[in-house]
Amino acid sequence: MPDETIRSNSDVVLIGAGIMSATLGVILKELQPDIKIEIYERLDVAAAESSDAWNNAGTGHSAFCELNYTPEKADGSIDPKKAISIAESFEISRQFWSYLVQQNKVPSPENFIRSVPHMSFVWGDKNVDYLKKRFEALQSNPIFSDMTFSTDFKQLQEWMPLVMEGREAEEKLAATHMEIGTDVNFGALTRSMFNYLEKLDGVSLFFNHEVKKLRQREDKSWRIKIKDLSTGKTRKAYTKFVFIGAGGGSLPLLEKANVPEGNGYGGFPVSGQWLKCTNPEVIAKHQAKVYGKASVGAPPMSVPHIDTRVIDGEKALLFGPFAGFSTRFLKNGSYMDLPMSIKRNNLIPMLAAGYHNIPLTKYLIEQVRQSPKDRMKALREYLPTARSKDWKLEKAGQRVQVIKKDEKEGGVLEFGTEVINTHDGTLAVLLGASPGASTAVGIMVDLISRCFTNQIKTPEWEAKLKTMIPSYGQTLNDKPELLAELRKHTAEVLKIK
Repeated sequence: MPDETIRSNSDVVLIGAGIMSATLGVILKELQPDIKIEIYERLDVAAAESSDAWNNAGTGHSAFCELNYTPEKADGSIDPKKAISIAESFEISRQFWSYLVQQNKVPSPENFIRSVPHMSFVWGDKNVDYLKKRFEALQSNPIFSDMTFSTDFKQLQEWMPLVMEGREAEEKLAATHMEIGTDVNFGALTRSMFNYLEKLDGVSLFFNHEVKKLRQREDKSWRIKIKDLSTGKTRKAYTKFVFIGAGGGSLPLLEKANVPEGNGYGGFPVSGQWLKCTNPEVIAKHQAKVYGKASVGAPPMSVPHIDTRVIDGEKALLFGPFAGFSTRFLKNGSYMDLPMSIKRNNLIPMLAAGYHNIPLTKYLIEQVRQSPKDRMKALREYLPTARSKDWKLEKAGQRVQVIKKDEKEGGVLEFGTEVINTHDGTLAVLLGASPGASTAVGIMVDLISRCFTNQIKTPEWEAKLKTMIPSYGQTLNDKPELLAELRKHTAEVLKIK
């Protein structure tokens, strides 16, 4: 009987049709128009998992309002380093998206980005003092110079009328405000980029295709075995470079690749839910992303926030996320994902990380046990006048936090995004969650610098990167004039403030 396996050859294989693969695919195609790319996605559409608008906060994560990016040190001072780094990275994304819009590679920016002010809001003496210190630590940096701080009741009413309804003037409250914040529909942006990529020569996008095996051959190229879920047929793809950007599905694929760089990595899944407002009158009263302080032991993705969203042209209002626990690594995954991910090389790091994160386990148990009454109580801390009949519970996305080996602790739980690449640069994997999508461009440019080391040094690639990202190779926080010029330009192109 003849072998019916389909075979194909390419320069690059991207696994997972989310924001990361879309971004990497477009950048590589711009840098090298004749590059041959194949994209494989298990589901029947792009951006159906973490990149989908309902599965993430939609915050253009720029560290304007997210308090977990500015930890308080033991001496009481605020460390702004991570916030500055994330803000810089979001400026890179803005530049790249502006390039795509100007070049008509993606349609109207209103489809994926809108102006929505970013605010941090706290109450109580200790938290107000923290927010003031945070404001002072950030606002002295050019990248945060537009930030304002207030404890004035009337000012807070102007900034966030819905949040202030039902509050007393003598309450100890404070907020910071950044007018240039954004709401981003990463699902719409991802699909627009894939629509552009699909039209280009040398790009093939396969939906309903699940990667079953990855094996590196002696010549350092990769052989990938893929199953067509709609026909049951097998496909073998041969390629020089593999990127695994499959969200929660990345860790099992990294394990299948069987590379030494993947040893010791594990994953801890955290699910999410939103309270979604169903009353148009309430939705109309709020126009901001208002972030608060996370509960003790809560993962960063569970920082509570009351969010204005614009999805498919419609304004929405969400509160949450409420964390939960599931053994699935993907919203459309299997309950066997977590147990099947435990191997000999990551067992100790996973047990150690569990031991060192008992408060997180306790927090997740409490979240899973929450009743509708408990969730409304949490909402009323932000919206004192909220009525149960105006809100319904919606399922959000699934995230897998990274667990990795640590010499001191045995294993640590990481809450950011992490790129792992093989020493020969032929395979790269993105693990982790927030602030992922917002900083996708910076993450992918860094990945290219690690895995395409010779090409990125060429004058052609460097010139093209500077065309797509004018600040490429520079930092903006120490160049206020360039920052102001680029912010003005990207705001005009993207039609935001």
